[in-house]
Amino acid sequence: MSSRIAFRNFTGGEVTPTISARYDLQKFGSFLQCCENFLPNLHGDVERRPGTRYVAELGGPAVLVPFRFNTERTNNYALLFQEGVIRVAHEDGLIPGVSMASDYALDDVYALSVAQVGDLVYLAHKKYPLRKVIRSGAAPDYAWSMVDVRLNRSLSAPAKPAVSFVRDNPDDDAPLNYTLSYMVTAVDADGVESLPSPAGSVVGKYPTDWVVGNHADLTWAAVEGAVEYNIYRESAGYYGFIGVATGLSFQDQNFEADTSMTPKEDWDPFANGNNPATVAFHQQRMVLGGTRDNPASFFMSRTGDYENFRKSRPLQDDDPVEYMLASGSIDEIKWVIGFGELLIGTSGAEYKASSGGASITPNDVQINVESYWGSAGLAPLIIGNSVLHCQRSGSHVRDLHYSWEKDGYAGNDLSLLAPQLVETHKIRQWAFQQSPGSTVWAVRDDGILLGLTYMQEQNVFAWSRHAADGKVLSVAALSGDEEDAVLMVVEREIAGVRKYFLERLARRFRSDDRIEEAFFVDCGITATHAEAVEEIAGLDHLEGAEVAALADGSPEEGHVVKDGKIRLRYPAKVAHVGLNFRSVLAPLPVETDTQSGSTLGKRRAYGKCVLRLHRSVGGKYAASHAGDLFDASAWRDRHFYDLPFVPVRFGEAVRPFSGDVEISLPSGQDNDTMIWIMQDRPMPFRLVAIAADVDFGARPSARDCPKRSCA
Repeated sequence: MSSRIAFRNFTGGEVTPTISARYDLQKFGSFLQCCENFLPNLHGDVERRPGTRYVAELGGPAVLVPFRFNTERTNNYALLFQEGVIRVAHEDGLIPGVSMASDYALDDVYALSVAQVGDLVYLAHKKYPLRKVIRSGAAPDYAWSMVDVRLNRSLSAPAKPAVSFVRDNPDDDAPLNYTLSYMVTAVDADGVESLPSPAGSVVGKYPTDWVVGNHADLTWAAVEGAVEYNIYRESAGYYGFIGVATGLSFQDQNFEADTSMTPKEDWDPFANGNNPATVAFHQQRMVLGGTRDNPASFFMSRTGDYENFRKSRPLQDDDPVEYMLASGSIDEIKWVIGFGELLIGTSGAEYKASSGGASITPNDVQINVESYWGSAGLAPLIIGNSVLHCQRSGSHVRDLHYSWEKDGYAGNDLSLLAPQLVETHKIRQWAFQQSPGSTVWAVRDDGILLGLTYMQEQNVFAWSRHAADGKVLSVAALSGDEEDAVLMVVEREIAGVRKYFLERLARRFRSDDRIEEAFFVDCGITATHAEAVEEIAGLDHLEGAEVAALADGSPEEGHVVKDGKIRLRYPAKVAHVGLNFRSVLAPLPVETDTQSGSTLGKRRAYGKCVLRLHRSVGGKYAASHAGDLFDASAWRDRHFYDLPFVPVRFGEAVRPFSGDVEISLPSGQDNDTMIWIMQDRPMPFRLVAIAADVDFGARPSARDCPKRSCA
């Protein structure tokens, strides 16, 4: 039985081979057994990931934390945490002369909770005091510093005011038998109010007994930095606001004490080493949670005053909030994020914090459980209308999005179909590259970089693996001009020497790019000259390494860097030089139901195959052998055949090809025959579809099983 089949959609990404019999799944035809250094696109095609550009040599391991002031490229940086120091970089390199002393252990930096507002980046971790990195000054000479956050900072409280009661009415001879008490606070130019002064008192008359002419006079000493003073009078046990003074005196003419505005009392729930583990911003408040002594509690600052946790008495709507999640067990808060409502991930469940009114207040907090999966400490990602987080094991990735049917949050296990990528590992760090492609880049604990092409509204979540001839230690995404910049810290062994590099993922090869612009080498550089040259310098960081080059659009391989240079075989004006890497993919074997039954277990052979390519150059193909189905690295033992590529004229660059390429796959009758596709030269490759004639034979007989490992 012969059939023409087509793989025309690769948005299933790499999946576990144990799903190879589930051809009843709607997405089965889009699944890949292997997707290494290829990226599935939202449109359904799959393209080779770009290479990485060398940015800087770091001298040791580092962890990246993004600094995003706005969407402009020039206002985006990465903080590089290294042993004892924090350095600052943008996508083109380290900023000279900028460093901050640091006592963070690198393993702890992965667990940092980070939240930014303007030029301030707040850093929370249980082992360290709450801190902030500050960018100050003006471009281009910004100053950078890191300081511990001192909550409730303000001017000093005024000294106790002097108070006198004045009758100023010759007909007033009523007895003076009521103690009038007053407090004064100092206010700075930013409107921040100090703690109140000690109460100043005088014996006078109850305010309702005052007659014309009666008043109380207050005076106090100046407070440095104060632009005005607030005055409060005691009423029914509370001190209510009665007026403002710009000088150092005030006359109370029996103003009504407004007890909805009272002096603030100091409150610091993070004193004595009770450091918060998480930080976020929601409804103009800073949210801190998961402290050492209160792991299931979260705290919200005063409205509009992020570092102020002072309380009024009685509590007012803009006062700080304290709430303990009651769930039967003390589940530690792992992350907090503002997402319309306040979402909270704990080790046991995911919660939504909201209110009956417009905003959360100290007296109006409503908590709803949204799921019971439990969360790891990895900071969640907001992608469109969804939030991505890791389950408590630190491996499986889930999304949360609002469901109208549920009237709450629902989600999926995005790694359900590819558990082999995450189950025996943890995701240490991740970043979201919005443009192009909507890709999550996740650093696994063994240094493998995972890609997740994700778009919830289109039900696209496709995994891919990205080996970098080294270990990726950290990743961060910054807004760029044409597409988001992805920075990575990569540990590599170069000529037997361990080195650490800051690298940037190159821009993708676009439809209007010339082949000379294609960048498909790792840790590479671009050398541009007005006249064609043979010698390419600037490769000191790859001394002794074997490198590949794309020189004026023509590939060259097998060069070894000596004295920071290589010599091209032919002169070129533009050369991209770096470490070569392979991109490999393979779809699952074809399975279906036919009139004669299922094709499962039947022998099959590929006849004529057609590869539909878009702006590709070169590439290779191979057929699988028995046993390849459950081995995503079986391509290493296969013999690959070249797809033809030649320039139109010798001496000119090869032009990218778009269209169909017909091949004959050298395969016999195996019960799991597949096709392997590879690009191992520094050139682009983009696969739109595969069409093949498949000849299904008989099922393997019992006598075939020993030699074909059927048993």
